[in-house]
Amino acid sequence: MNELELLREWDADAPPLTDSVRARGRFRLYQEMRAPAVSTAVPRRPLLRIAVATVAAAAVTTTVVVAGNTGTSPPARTVSAVTVLRGAAAEERRLEKPIAPRDDQFIYTKEIIKETPVGGGRSKTYVDESWNSVDGSKRSYVSELGHTQWVPPDRPGQRSWPPRRWAQLKQLPTDPDKLPIALREVGMRPDYERPMEADDWPMVQIFLSGLLRAPVLPEGLRPATFEALATVPGVKVIPGRTDVDGRAGIGIQYVGEPGTPWAKGEQVLVFDAKTYRYLGMRDRRTAGGTTYRQWSYRAAEAVVDRVLQRP
Repeated sequence: MNELELLREWDADAPPLTDSVRARGRFRLYQEMRAPAVSTAVPRRPLLRIAVATVAAAAVTTTVVVAGNTGTSPPARTVSAVTVLRGAAAEERRLEKPIAPRDDQFIYTKEIIKETPVGGGRSKTYVDESWNSVDGSKRSYVSELGHTQWVPPDRPGQRSWPPRRWAQLKQLPTDPDKLPIALREVGMRPDYERPMEADDWPMVQIFLSGLLRAPVLPEGLRPATFEALATVPGVKVIPGRTDVDGRAGIGIQYVGEPGTPWAKGEQVLVFDAKTYRYLGMRDRRTAGGTTYRQWSYRAAEAVVDRVLQRP
């Protein structure tokens, strides 16, 4: 029995949780996910990036008018967040190449991050290459904004999102209707008969968005994540966005309830305006009293046999 199954069994003989207990549990889980890893000088990427991945979700009623791309006077067309995210799912299914990494292998990622000071100044581009142990049993070598370090193997009970172990990712349903329920009850046995409620969605949105940060997922899980996000209320569609190369895009932005950690809605997922293929993320960060506009995207991902090996 693996760790995820053990977590689900914790409440096997306990009475059903009340709404207040569930709310407190979600808050504690959110706080723990935001906390940096104790044993490293720089937080590990899965723990660090979950805090900035609170962006992707969709409201079924939100639409924008986007100009077509043919002719001198292109007709306008209405595009909803559902259309964009379902289109992204279809494009992902068309392009995905199923893999099955072994526990002794590493997930290689190459991420490009461009930052520009909001008040003006020179832009800087980081090329972050990382090698993360598939099952967390080996040392990983990670890079975050140009800072590289060796990260020790996972300690017993150490948590991260998305799950580092491939077997745990394989347990997540690829049915977009079931995936939000499974994430609503991470650590418990999912109750697929209980409908989603309004206060379930903010945390589920965080988990879904976190899955999109994973460089490699089991077949069908990333498309299911896009489709599940299309059912999450609370986003607006932003036309006229571009990626770092100037390609026309459509933004999807989640804005939470006032007073919540995700209320500002500063992060925006950008999708190709024609194909809806996911292009990258626009975000902001503040360090040393300076706020930066940030653009990031994955340039490459693969499974390799050893650290510092490139595909």
